[in-house]
Amino acid sequence: MEISEIKKIAVIGAGTMGAQIAGILSHIGRYEVRMVDINDELLRKGFQSINERLERFFVSKGKLSSEDKNMILNRIKGYTEIGEAANGIDLVIEAVIEKMFLKKEVFKKVDERAPAHAILASNTSSLNISEMAGATNRPEKVVGIHFFNPVTVMQLVEVIRGARTSAETIEIACGLAKKLGKEPVVCIDTSYGFLANRIYRGMMEEAVQAVWERVASPQEIDKAMKLGYNLPMGPLELGDMINVWSIRATSEEDAIRELGPVKGHLHPLIRAMVRARYTKIYDYWNDVLSRH
Repeated sequence: MEISEIKKIAVIGAGTMGAQIAGILSHIGRYEVRMVDINDELLRKGFQSINERLERFFVSKGKLSSEDKNMILNRIKGYTEIGEAANGIDLVIEAVIEKMFLKKEVFKKVDERAPAHAILASNTSSLNISEMAGATNRPEKVVGIHFFNPVTVMQLVEVIRGARTSAETIEIACGLAKKLGKEPVVCIDTSYGFLANRIYRGMMEEAVQAVWERVASPQEIDKAMKLGYNLPMGPLELGDMINVWSIRATSEEDAIRELGPVKGHLHPLIRAMVRARYTKIYDYWNDVLSRH
C-alpha cells in the first residue's frame, strides 16, 4: 500500500489531541475522517473544539472562508462505536489517554473490524508500540504517529517503529506527516519518551531540581533558559501549560518500569505539589515555597 491509497482515516478519541488530529486530517489532508468517542457529548465537544480552532486561526485571519470551514467539518463524521468506525477504514490513529491497558483494548477492537490492509497508529507520547501491537494480529502494520500540541502549529511528528513494524508502514506514516505539512523523525520504541520528550525530560528534571534547591524562582529559571538557549518557552512554564506534572504523577509506574527507579521516580517536589492539589509549579512556588 502507498500513501496515495489512504482515503479514510479514523481517529479514536475526540479530546484535546484527537480533535486537533481529526481537524488537520480533514483540513490539510482532505481525508474522510471518522472521529470516535464513547458518547455523543464528548463528540459534540470535539467538533466544537475543531470549529473554534478553525475560526480562530483561519477564518478570523482571512485564510479560510466560512464555506470552506463547513466543508472541512462535513468531512468529519462522529461515531460512538469503534467497530463501526473501523469498518472499511485505511488507517486508524488512536488518541485516548496514556494508559497501556486502554490503548491495547482499543487496538484489539479495531483489529477485529478493520480491513486487513489498514494501518493502526497510536498518538502516544511515550508508551511502547510493540506492546500495543501484541494486542493485534497485524504487528507489522502497527506504528506510532506522535503529533505535538498544538497540532496546527508544531512541525514535528515522531514516527515510532515497533519491533515488528514493516518498512512499508513506516514509509506511509512518514508520508502522511509530510502530506499534513509536518516534518517526521523516526525512532524505535526502546526509547521511553521517544526522542523529543525523552531529551526534554532531562531539562525539566533539572529545572524542577533547581526550584527544589531554591537556586532561583521558576520565573528566573525559565528566563535563563529562554534567553540563554533561545527557547520560545521555559521548561517550567511549558510544564505548567500542558499539565505535565499531573501526567508525571499518574504515569510514575510506567516510567519506573521503562527507565528504572532512578530516572523513573517522581521528583519529591512534584509529589508534594500534586498531593497539595497544585497543577502548576509557578502557583506552588508563589503560595508555598517562596514563604519558606
